[in-house]
Amino acid sequence: MALTVDPVPLAADVVVVGAGLSGLVAAAQAYNAGRSVLILDQEPEASLGGQAHWSFGGLFLVGSPEQRHLGVRDSADLALSDWLGSAGFDRAEDHWPRRWAEAYVDFAAGEKRAWLHALGVKFFPLVQWAERGGYDAQGHGNSVPRFHVTWGTGPGLLEPFLAKLAEGVAAGRVRYAFRHRATGLAMSGGAVTGVHGELLEPSDAGRGVASSRTVVGSFAAAAGAVVVTTGGIGADHEAVRAHWPGGAAPQYLLSGVPASVDGRFQAVVAGHGGTLANMDRMWHYPEGIHNTDPVWPAHGIRILSGPSPLWLDATGRRLPVPLFPGFDSLGALRHITATGHRHSWLVLNKTILAKEFALSGSEQNPDLTGKDVKLLAKRALPGTVRPVQRFLEHGVDFRRAATPEELAEKMNALVGEDLLDGGALRELLVARDRQVTCGLGKDTQLNAIREARRFATDKLMRVAPPHQMLAAEHGPLVAVRLSVLTRKSLGGLTTNLSSRVLGSSGAPIGGLFAAGEAAGFGGGGMHGYRSLEGTFLGGCLFSGRSAGRAAAAETA
Repeated sequence: MALTVDPVPLAADVVVVGAGLSGLVAAAQAYNAGRSVLILDQEPEASLGGQAHWSFGGLFLVGSPEQRHLGVRDSADLALSDWLGSAGFDRAEDHWPRRWAEAYVDFAAGEKRAWLHALGVKFFPLVQWAERGGYDAQGHGNSVPRFHVTWGTGPGLLEPFLAKLAEGVAAGRVRYAFRHRATGLAMSGGAVTGVHGELLEPSDAGRGVASSRTVVGSFAAAAGAVVVTTGGIGADHEAVRAHWPGGAAPQYLLSGVPASVDGRFQAVVAGHGGTLANMDRMWHYPEGIHNTDPVWPAHGIRILSGPSPLWLDATGRRLPVPLFPGFDSLGALRHITATGHRHSWLVLNKTILAKEFALSGSEQNPDLTGKDVKLLAKRALPGTVRPVQRFLEHGVDFRRAATPEELAEKMNALVGEDLLDGGALRELLVARDRQVTCGLGKDTQLNAIREARRFATDKLMRVAPPHQMLAAEHGPLVAVRLSVLTRKSLGGLTTNLSSRVLGSSGAPIGGLFAAGEAAGFGGGGMHGYRSLEGTFLGGCLFSGRSAGRAAAAETA
């Protein structure tokens, strides 16, 4: 095949590499400041918006009207304490990540909500409580609910930035260049002056579907400033395993992100002097299930569960306190992978499933994504919501049974090993039910359930009243096999608070900026070791805004 050079000259004041949320925010900010903008992406136009399109749309806000309406007392000081307790910053390279964390919490407690509201973004009024922690006051977790779901989920959050850029396209000051895969930076006098790369053959692949990597030509784009927003490594399982902290990464992984999320351009920037930091810090989930209708390879979905299901390891032992559903994702992940097995289990019943099970992702929540009030109202009715019911009936990871013995037999058959004993499973459930009937009890998980129901959102739609799990009226029993689901890189390119990429000396590289997951959401890892949830999309918004404004100022 003969290779060609892109016949259309490419040049702009600001070139953005990557058309995900952080890239679109950066591009919109640069355009709004009067600059011409070129947006490059290796995927076809159908995948515009990247991972954000598939997201649940959760955003971390502090002291919001939605919180106050529910009686939640929050503050920037409390949020920063929670953040630092979760992040566990302990490295020399954590200087900028900590600065970014402090700035982001100020943003989340300050202008973030007003800025988004001015753009037309609205929120579901019932704030969710993710990553509850369960340790001491200085440990991991959110002290109060802070997870605000965007009305319209991920697509709803993308809307205002896509609209602004569409205005720029019509005005002739914004251009998209799809199927343009950046592979290098142009530099002069130690500063970045553009991007070059490969033209990929046209593709009609649908959104999120793996597209062709056949190279048909090359391109070069001149720029006054380059903003790198190419994401992390979640779809490259070999890279995930290579960076796995302490080694011993799971051999079986599901992907929570499309195949295009390969993180390769981070290494390109490092090869031009940019500093990568904290690449062993990652945020993957232990609650992955196989998608019934996969879009990309090894496509997994995360279960968002309330706190009532029993979480068991592969051999049927309960995970230790406080590793209950929704309390400490990374802690549960570490514990499960240390067992040497590729899976764990949630054991529950029909009543808990109907009240507490939800699925992450825009496509799994058509009511919120479609802004359909009538469909949303059905969540308050008895019964399982339709997407969850589909997985219950057709998902390969779900098993139902009338008795613990029958359930254990089906669980063993699913994994092909006799790892669970039906009698032991019955004893575990009977002991748990005794704690319910005694009215008080010593079971920490049951006490956490009772405490959760003090919060209005949990009582209304997320947490079932404590009851005997073996009671016939709450049956059948349900078991769900969970696998590790890749999602986010917490480390990345080191940046200062203007999103300028820093070199090994600590000085900025002229003309080069980074945002979103490629920059560890700011500074090379503003989350530290753990996330408080709702902070990935928010990190893309905050760092993309910073990068776009700073890049525009550089080219003034």
